[in-house]
Amino acid sequence: MISKAATVKEYLAGLPADRRQAFEAVREVILRNLDSDYEEGMQYGMIAYYVPHRVYPAGYHCDPRQPLPFAGLASQKNYMSLHLMCVYGGGDLLKWFETAWKKTGKKLDMGKACVRFKSLDDVALDVVGEVIRRMPAKKYIAFCESAWKKSSKAKLKPRRSPKRAK
Repeated sequence: MISKAATVKEYLAGLPADRRQAFEAVREVILRNLDSDYEEGMQYGMIAYYVPHRVYPAGYHCDPRQPLPFAGLASQKNYMSLHLMCVYGGGDLLKWFETAWKKTGKKLDMGKACVRFKSLDDVALDVVGEVIRRMPAKKYIAFCESAWKKSSKAKLKPRRSPKRAK
């Protein structure tokens, strides 16, 4: 569910008490481990952590008016979600994240970059903090630019037409 809140404070105030408590705990861990080049604010209807234009003027490649998204916290109808764009697309950080989460004994309910949870007890806070800490803004920018370059090269490759049966 996309929130119309204009500020993080408004977003948190609009949450039920149990979700607000979970958000505040996850948010505290993120803020404690977040590189100083990131900023917290609202983006795409959720609490967001992003690389601001003052650090990365090009902005988000999909919408350059937006700062480069890094992470987000959202309250959905049936769960809460933590979006971690730094693990999107696989790679060593995703492998580390999944292994570290498993070692906590907590079940990981995850899509490509979205960790879903119903309560704070479902979240491996130390793993969240460490994945945030492992990706400072400059490293994240390089990660994104590399992924975009690979993606654009893949689109430029000519496709072979399928062989037709005779």
